Amino acid sequence: MKKLLLFLLIAVCFSACDTINIYEKTKAFPKHAWSSKEKLSFNFTITDTTAPYNIFAVLRHEDAYHFNNIWLSVTTINPEKKTDNQRIELKLGDNNKWFGNAMDDIIEQRILLTKFPVKLKAGEYTFTLQQIMREDPLPNMLNAGIRVEKAVQ
Repeated sequence: MKKLLLFLLIAVCFSACDTINIYEKTKAFPKHAWSSKEKLSFNFTITDTTAPYNIFAVLRHEDAYHFNNIWLSVTTINPEKKTDNQRIELKLGDNNKWFGNAMDDIIEQRILLTKFPVKLKAGEYTFTLQQIMREDPLPNMLNAGIRVEKAVQ
């Protein structure tokens, strides 16, 4: 019994120490297809302005996804309500091999949206993702989302 309690205490301590991940949320696509009309919005709040942050796109797709990339329109609204729009290409694979983690026929990709960690101001941010591929709706897409984490220094 004491060993079990000690194990649980250690497990709780280790899980409580994981403060690097600030925010992660994904949204699922009905029928595993992402329509270009479906814009995904994510809101998160930054309180620590001393740390740099990495911002990732989180994508889950099936092995049957027949492109090695995805084009996204990414809109950011900062706490001062300034809007920034970017069209970005994210590479998902190369030479018939996916870059992400695979489990059976599901591949999860976490791809940096910024080349370097960024300093963020305190307040609420909104990120909106929209797929802008020629094929619409985009088949074999399961989820898409955003992950924000403190950069390890």
